[in-house]
Amino acid sequence: MCLAIPALVKSIEGQEAGVELGGMSRKISILLTPEVKVGDYVLLHTGYAINVIDEEDAMETLELLAEMAVLEDEIEE
Repeated sequence: MCLAIPALVKSIEGQEAGVELGGMSRKISILLTPEVKVGDYVLLHTGYAINVIDEEDAMETLELLAEMAVLEDEIEE
């Protein structure tokens, strides 16, 4: 199974972007999404932005991932 996670683009330099993901910063490739702009949300998979998505979809996905993490913690207890 593959998973792509929403990340907020904070900076762009050439074919790389600085993104914020769960409060952490990292550099990713935007080779597959040359249309991306600072302030956009992208779907991040294995270090590559594979699609630009709107903020509403990004927030919904991040909320679902957070709920899944809580449920996993409850199961492990």
